[in-house]
Order: sequence, then structure tokens, then C-alpha cells
Amino acid sequence: MASASPGPLDEPVRTSLLGAHAHLAQGLGDALRYDPDVAPFLAEPHSAAEWDDVAALVGPGGHTVVPAFGTLEPVGLEVMRAMAGVQLVGEAVPGRHDPDLVRLGPADVPAMSELVARTKPGPFLPRTIAMGTYLGVVEDGTLVAMAGERLHPPGYTEISAVCTDEAHRGRGLATRLVLAMAAVVRDRGEVPFLHAAATNTTAIRLYTALGFRLRARPDFTALTVPSDVPARA
Repeated sequence: MASASPGPLDEPVRTSLLGAHAHLAQGLGDALRYDPDVAPFLAEPHSAAEWDDVAALVGPGGHTVVPAFGTLEPVGLEVMRAMAGVQLVGEAVPGRHDPDLVRLGPADVPAMSELVARTKPGPFLPRTIAMGTYLGVVEDGTLVAMAGERLHPPGYTEISAVCTDEAHRGRGLATRLVLAMAAVVRDRGEVPFLHAAATNTTAIRLYTALGFRLRARPDFTALTVPSDVPARA
């Protein structure tokens, strides 16, 4: 479970946006979020004044997602849905480089988006690839599996977008990709970690079998700013 003393993984969005991903950040007052073309995530607010900044930053009718590691009490925003999640940390996962995997780049985004649409591993937006390294399995010119990097708190990197086309499951592609991504993270002297839906027991079993351990149970809460909230000048 979560450690007693706060650390980078207790507010991974904020610590990412104040550090390695500062170039991907948008801020207003105390509110901080990713550029909405990169990721939907907002740093968890801690005061009514910060929620006012959030409403102004996101804008009337806008949407955002907060990974909350405590009780989230939105002020002035509407909760659309909340998904129970898990945070898994891989201090004991050494990783394994895989030369047969393909390094993906901006030209691959259409194929990556199509794979995500088929497999639904989580949000993948037009500029999500700017968050870090992505590796894939390409067979007969088609991308059939991939994984990449997302949040980047100090000392850690999140492995995300782990997905395999249904016709290619059962071949260990997800294992290869996760271990290869862990090796990329380890090469920087960092620790890999993951988030998953608490209901995704298949993925959680895979990750724990590879050496990841349960650290925390955040909720991923989707919020919207009411359309009648006046825009801040």
C-alpha cells in the first residue's frame, strides 16, 4: 500500500509536470495539467482556490482526469465517473532488452491509435508519444502489440499502453514488451511502475508475476467543468 511518507509516486502527475515533463505542462495559478493533446491528466488539487484555477484552466464544458490517492472532493466540477485502480512498482524487475522489437515514432501514431482503438488499454492521444519511448511488435507490416512510457516522476517511469491485438494474444508479447520497457527505464537508473484498472485482473496477474508489487490503490476520476462556469479573463 501507499508509503507513510509522501513521495513522487503519491502525486505522480504533479511531480512529472514539475520535472521531466515540464515541457508538456499547462498551468494556471496552482492548477497543473498535461497538454490535452498529450494526456488527460490533472494534478490533484488540494484547496478550493486550486479548484477554481482548475475550472479556469480546463474551461467551461472541458474534461479532465485526476488520479487521486486520497479522498477527492471536487469544488465546482462535476464527477462523470470514477475507476478504481492499482499502482504497481517494479523495484525487483530488472528488465530485458529485446532487439526484435521496433522503436515507434511520430509516423507510427496512426497505427498506434488504431491498435489502441481495438484493444482499449487507456487514453492514447495525438501527442501521447511525446511522453517517452514506445516499442512495438510489427508483423507483415502491421503493428500487433506495443507498450510505452507515460508519467515520469523523479526516479521513476510509468510503463503504459500495454496492448496486444486479440488475434495475437497468448504468445507472450505483453511480457516481452513490459520487460523491454523496464530495461529502458533501468538504463536511466530509474524504477518502472504501472497503473491498471483494479478490475483488470489478467494484467495485474501478469505484472505481479514479472515482479511488480502493489503499492497503492488510486481512483481515476473523470471530471467536467460545467458549461455555465464563466471563463476567466
